[in-house]
Amino acid sequence: MNSSNSTNNKAGKAKKPVYFEEDQPATSRNLKGVLVRASSFILLIAAAYMAYLLQNDFTAYKLGRVESIWGYLFFSLLTVLFVFKIGFFAYNLYLYIRYKAVKGVEDSRLPTTTVIVPAYNEGKQVWATLMSLAESDYPVDKLQLLAIDDGSKDDTWEWMQKAKEVLGDRLSIYQQPVNKGKRHALYRGFQLGNGEIFVTVDSDSIVSKDTLRNLVSPFVVNEKCGAVAGNIRVLNNTKKALLPKMLDVSFVLSFEFVRSAESSLESVLCTPGALAAYRSEAVFKVLPEWINQTFMGQPSDIGEDRAMTNMILKNGYHVLFQRNAYAYTNVPEKYSGLYKMFIRWGRSNVRENLAMAQYVFTNFREGSKFGPRILFINQILKLIMSYPFVLFMLFFIFTHPLLFISSTLLSILIWSSFPVLFYAKKYKLSESFWAYSYSILYTFGLFWITPYAIATASRRGWLTRELADKK
Repeated sequence: MNSSNSTNNKAGKAKKPVYFEEDQPATSRNLKGVLVRASSFILLIAAAYMAYLLQNDFTAYKLGRVESIWGYLFFSLLTVLFVFKIGFFAYNLYLYIRYKAVKGVEDSRLPTTTVIVPAYNEGKQVWATLMSLAESDYPVDKLQLLAIDDGSKDDTWEWMQKAKEVLGDRLSIYQQPVNKGKRHALYRGFQLGNGEIFVTVDSDSIVSKDTLRNLVSPFVVNEKCGAVAGNIRVLNNTKKALLPKMLDVSFVLSFEFVRSAESSLESVLCTPGALAAYRSEAVFKVLPEWINQTFMGQPSDIGEDRAMTNMILKNGYHVLFQRNAYAYTNVPEKYSGLYKMFIRWGRSNVRENLAMAQYVFTNFREGSKFGPRILFINQILKLIMSYPFVLFMLFFIFTHPLLFISSTLLSILIWSSFPVLFYAKKYKLSESFWAYSYSILYTFGLFWITPYAIATASRRGWLTRELADKK
């Protein structure tokens, strides 16, 4: 195994291990990417010019809507929501500036740690995941590696056995007799683990050498810390598929900006399955409730990461984010895999926001509770406004299609400029323009996800882990 081909990012902090093969010449990939990004930007500039030409029509449209009492109330509501979103963004920017990641502590202070890797139909990638964990800069005598095959139908178990041959006693592997779901695989790992800290890593993720050290260090310096979220980047963004490139820019904003702000409030809402750490005592306090969680009378088989985070928050612990703890994970390369992943996330978000509503306005923890409460309000507003937004969009499309297209694209140009600048400052300017492409895709191709997830929140199923549609 050769891990010397790591590359540094612009900030000089994240080292991306190379554990996958390229499937298209770099020149071809780069040309295709440049064309897509350039086309997106040109489209947005054209929309801005169109909006300028149609500004009188748009003003007349708005005035015409406001003349009715319902129109006046609707636009007043939009104004209030717009002001709230602007204020919330400004507050997040302030929190982001305040945020500082905890530096990795020395070996003598590091706690014993159990890393759990659940796998289902992962194939060779699970071997790469386990190898990257074994190469971590973490004391061997304080690290326990557990891999659990959740009844895979492919050769995942064979690759775990090969990893075991290489790593010997450093790795323990287990096989579920049948597929029970990721939550049950993790539950078995929690029962088998003996570390003071549990770390969960998805079987399609690769960690940097210093990731584990950085991830668990907050538990050493903050006794109230119950969970820590890692910093997730996209592993398969160098292949020919365009979606991973868009998602990588989106992930940077979601983690390095949003979760940094949430961490300043000690209230990160979700520790991602790809890389998360939990204090063992916090896990065991919620473990019975977590494994037996139901929604509308049915066992919960999705959203195990958000559920664990929510329950740990409910028990008064702080939940933090470590920007310096990187994991690189595979994401869907096709639209079908992408929307299924988002539906799963959306359903989990609905369920856990309902669960959060039951405790967030109680005296659930010491000190200020403003952080989780303002984050919860923002989440609920997103859910509540998803249906009116879709109805307004459809009405706008049928009544004034040209105005809709121009104003929507102009809004994308304005709002997406922040993630573009944010990514460009931290990483590469040339890659940052994928934020525009992603916003166009999300606005026109994924706008239906939240309303659909709300309407189907009780449905079960992972959706994206079968062999025929793995990603």
